[in-house]
Amino acid sequence: MTNATPQLVVHRDKELMAQAAAARLITRIVDAQAARGIASVVLTGGRNGNALLAAIAASPARDAVDWGRLDLWWGDERFVPAADPDRNAVQARAELLDAVPLDPARVHEMPASDGVDGSGVEAAAARYAEELAEAAGPGERNGVPAFDVLLLGVGPDTHVASLFPEHPGVRESELTVVGVRGAPKPPPTRISLTLPAIRSAREVWLLAAGEDKAGAVALALSGPGEIQAPASGAYGRSRTLWLLDRAAAERIPPQLYPPSSA
Repeated sequence: MTNATPQLVVHRDKELMAQAAAARLITRIVDAQAARGIASVVLTGGRNGNALLAAIAASPARDAVDWGRLDLWWGDERFVPAADPDRNAVQARAELLDAVPLDPARVHEMPASDGVDGSGVEAAAARYAEELAEAAGPGERNGVPAFDVLLLGVGPDTHVASLFPEHPGVRESELTVVGVRGAPKPPPTRISLTLPAIRSAREVWLLAAGEDKAGAVALALSGPGEIQAPASGAYGRSRTLWLLDRAAAERIPPQLYPPSSA
């Protein structure tokens, strides 16, 4: 199995998927902290990313994590004011982050539109890229840290982070962070990690639940190019994991995943 070969786990429903993903992520963080003292995770927004965070908040096992030794990053962000409820970081704080003893210096939110960059989304993206580069260790590829787990939601159009089909951002091969203008879903201005940055993660986990994601999941797993289906270009250095519910998996050809499901 190569790093780009996905492993699929299909859960009965979205609630069970969120709970199982939460347990899986807690275990992965604890294992990384045991091995290296720290762990790093890239968060995703959207309904599935937020459901996962809420499930961690509700889990007694969350206390196994040393929250002060966890670095948190984001895969993308809406370029709106810092307090805007549409921001992924604001939603993440409401679901989990404000309830656990994180080290504020280890929580790396993407810049907001009312920050020092003003409306300059490209400058804001470059500043986040600099922050990633400063955190990267010697020998780590692409100028970003080797994240332990990078979480991605999969959109109905197969977008991941804020990399949309046929958009300039999904074609980027040099930069690690891009400003996105004219996104096909609101708000139109965003910041996103690029595919090279995503592929620097040790593990990439893609989350999809619901009938509206079934077509995107089947398309992304059928082998199209990443320009047409960005999710197909998202994979980790050591593992690529698709966490699905049955509704999202219903259109996948049976030969692509084991018949057993959780």
